[in-house]
Amino acid sequence: MALLSSLDVLRPALLLTTGLFGASGVGMAAAAAHMSGTINLLQPASFIALCHAPAVLALYLAHEKLPTATLCGLILSFGVLLFCGDLVMKQFTGASLFPMAAPIGGISLIIGWMTLTATLFLM
Repeated sequence: MALLSSLDVLRPALLLTTGLFGASGVGMAAAAAHMSGTINLLQPASFIALCHAPAVLALYLAHEKLPTATLCGLILSFGVLLFCGDLVMKQFTGASLFPMAAPIGGISLIIGWMTLTATLFLM
């Protein structure tokens, strides 16, 4: 429990990432609509960012009732940043952020959702 309460200092970061995910998701969707070519990595990046923006906001708001809300929000935010960041980087430069960045981001998203599910199940 001490670890979870020590994460409270990072709770405002969830609001920052919520806004970042919403705004960048809309921007990536607009850019994806105007992309030509066979590879369009902005579309899945936009989808992931836009799906997780309200989820992270909900976790920010659930702080009082859900002990792992901040932890789950931080894990999801980390995953979205890595996954989307890597796809955007590949789209525009052809290079990855670092090897396995998108898979690590995706695994982080799965861990974040499973942590939330386990918490809710065990409450």
